[in-house]
Amino acid sequence: MRPWRDHLEADDPLVADGRVGAPDLVAAGTLLRRWADRWGDDPTARLWKEGGRWWTAGEFEATTRRAAGRWRTAGLEPGQRVVWSTGSSVAALAAHVGALRAGLVVVPANPAYSERELAHIVTDVRASAAVVGRPDQAQWVRDATPGPVVVCGPDLDLPDGDPGVLDAAGPDDPALICFTSGTTGAPKGAVLRHRNLLAGVESVTRAWRMSPDDLLVHSLPVFHAHGLVVGAYGTMTAGGSAVLLPAFDPDAVADTVRAEAATLFFGVPTMYHRLVAGGRAPDLARLRLCVSGSAPLPVELHTAVSAAVGSPVLERYGMTETLMNTSNPYDGARRAGTVGFPLPGVEVTLTQGGEVLVRGPNVFDGYFERDAANADAFSDLGDGGGQWFVTGDLGADEDGYLVLRGRSKELIISGGFNVYPTEVEDVLARCPGVAEVAVTGTPSDEWGEEVTAWVVPDGTPPTLDELRAHCAGALAPFKQPRLVRVVDALPRNALGKVVRSRLG
Repeated sequence: MRPWRDHLEADDPLVADGRVGAPDLVAAGTLLRRWADRWGDDPTARLWKEGGRWWTAGEFEATTRRAAGRWRTAGLEPGQRVVWSTGSSVAALAAHVGALRAGLVVVPANPAYSERELAHIVTDVRASAAVVGRPDQAQWVRDATPGPVVVCGPDLDLPDGDPGVLDAAGPDDPALICFTSGTTGAPKGAVLRHRNLLAGVESVTRAWRMSPDDLLVHSLPVFHAHGLVVGAYGTMTAGGSAVLLPAFDPDAVADTVRAEAATLFFGVPTMYHRLVAGGRAPDLARLRLCVSGSAPLPVELHTAVSAAVGSPVLERYGMTETLMNTSNPYDGARRAGTVGFPLPGVEVTLTQGGEVLVRGPNVFDGYFERDAANADAFSDLGDGGGQWFVTGDLGADEDGYLVLRGRSKELIISGGFNVYPTEVEDVLARCPGVAEVAVTGTPSDEWGEEVTAWVVPDGTPPTLDELRAHCAGALAPFKQPRLVRVVDALPRNALGKVVRSRLG
């Protein structure tokens, strides 16, 4: 593949000696220190806009300092876990950053999760606190926690107190635990350390030329690494600004781009599909960069969006466990159907079978208390450079660019979110009228993949509405089937295992 230095300008310090400069990527130690420097350099700089009001860097710093004090007064100690399940807002981000500044470990969770899904995360990490957006979530957290737990809303309605020493977390301390199905098994927490976050964000902001002059239209969910690490963290690290939208709406995005003279938009394929379908994609033509990620961008959609905005969309490739791995170049050919080449500091290799392996300072060390899963997640190729993370993705090197061919495992990506078939099957199997069921992803222009249930009926086949109603209390909407196929039997191998690849 093309060398990582092709992402950077010739005078970038990382290319001065022609070698990967991992120590340079993490020279600041942690993002917390980078942000503190940024805020101190220009406290009056605009940072976030929400609901018509701009927050300056100095105001946000003071709010996060107050949040850290409230966490400390509530009895939270460095290293304890805070589940963070809320929508996008300045208050939510301040509670999040305040927790990091106090040395806490933040555990992002989708606000759409059911009680079962949220309880799994709360109990798995043994949460000491939670930030939630709804009263029912607060009760779910309390019910799932055997001991005392601090539960509050995004405005962090806790007593004020002395924050003490801030930003003391070291590079090796855990910062986030982000739940993912990974390549196998039920959802488990990927532990991202402060050095992983710094390396990942520094790599992307350098490659995409992010600067204090940039204004991002931010409509991605902040509980997801794309919206949180690339969008929010990237903005604070580059010293730029962002307009926070509560959710994605094509008209709101296009109107904000025009009204604010924005320069950046980060989205997932579903968002770009809706912008094109609604006729609002041409409004993005004034942006200097449109990025797509979290799911494959179909070539036809890439072509349509690029034509509408007047420049090629930049597609990249990342994972919860590794943050960003590869990217099409800011300067140079952005090739539809590819995810570019390794970002600064990242190494990518392909096995003989075409599986994508990754290593670098951005890559996590392992899942939270999952020794067996960690043993399967890494591989030593004997090259003397250390362990490689086994992504589970299949790819090929085409003229220096990585092309993803599919997944060696059967993870579904719908609307940019991971859906593990086994989890959905376990819920659907208990639905009346279902004798057997298998779940796969069906290609979709809008969603990337649509969750599809293959049902062997027990009597009268259940309808799609009946299946979704059955899932409503157990699975988030994005995990629920959008298509149902009734079959006489499921394909199985000689050992009786269902072969999902033969469905469809």
